[in-house]
Amino acid sequence: MITKIEEIDGKYVATLKGEMDTAAAKEAEEVLKPLYTCEGKDVIIDCSELEYIASSGLRILLAILKGAKSKGSRVVMRGVNDDIKNVFKLTGFINIFEFE
Repeated sequence: MITKIEEIDGKYVATLKGEMDTAAAKEAEEVLKPLYTCEGKDVIIDCSELEYIASSGLRILLAILKGAKSKGSRVVMRGVNDDIKNVFKLTGFINIFEFE
């Protein structure tokens, strides 16, 4: 799994590539920790190359969302494929995240 964060146009853009299984989620969490306190900037999570996400990955995304909302920021999920979107539907996360 490849995880990176960039600041683009005053927003944080996190790119997730590969499979975020339980083992990969631990590594991804370390990279994504700065987004927990997003400093009032909006966060875009680019999932266009994300192939799989485990519950541990969903927990990380939820922590990012909670941190962002507490700072008045938005979290937008971008490029989510149908399989990942189904995971969001099954867990009810489809109703708490914003998608584009």
